[in-house]
Amino acid sequence: MTPPRVGLLDYGSGNLHSAARALTLAGADVTVSGDTADLLRLDRLVVPGVGAFAACMAGIEAVGGSELIAGWLKQERPLLGICVGHQIMFDSGTEHGAATEGLGVLAGVVEALPASRLPHMGWNEIHPPPGSRLFDGLHNERFYFVHSYAALETNDGAQITTARHEEISFVAAVEHGSLSTTQFHPEKSGAAGVQLLRNWLVG
Repeated sequence: MTPPRVGLLDYGSGNLHSAARALTLAGADVTVSGDTADLLRLDRLVVPGVGAFAACMAGIEAVGGSELIAGWLKQERPLLGICVGHQIMFDSGTEHGAATEGLGVLAGVVEALPASRLPHMGWNEIHPPPGSRLFDGLHNERFYFVHSYAALETNDGAQITTARHEEISFVAAVEHGSLSTTQFHPEKSGAAGVQLLRNWLVG
């Protein structure tokens, strides 16, 4: 069977090498590119991201990523956002008192977790909804997080996976139409992360 052709959007942010390696382990034929024409020829798209919301949005805009992502989702093509690539799908992000407009695919605001210990870093359990395709076969698994900001809620119509840091529940993953996103890093989550990516590739 021909492996799915996956584009990894290179806009100057994200663990591209780690993500490409994990996707390859999961069975994908991976192309890393910042050229939207190259990516449009592929089957699936991954939007990674690390660092600040505003910086990632600036990088996305610089390579025409907003138009690429909007068109991709309009055609109901599978897209996976990881970490800040998950966050920028929301309406906006607020950092240090300044708000930055996001892509607005998901309702909600990304803001600092109201916790005493930040960043939230390390392995944590997640709570997926019944019937989740992304977490099919993944029971009581832990995934690797490193972040200080998160969305606390989003679309009623989406399948929401939550996690907790201290007493704070936040959005750890979203499945909404052809869009899937994770606040955690599947590429740093060992065998569970590879299985999640495999689920996404066949879902």
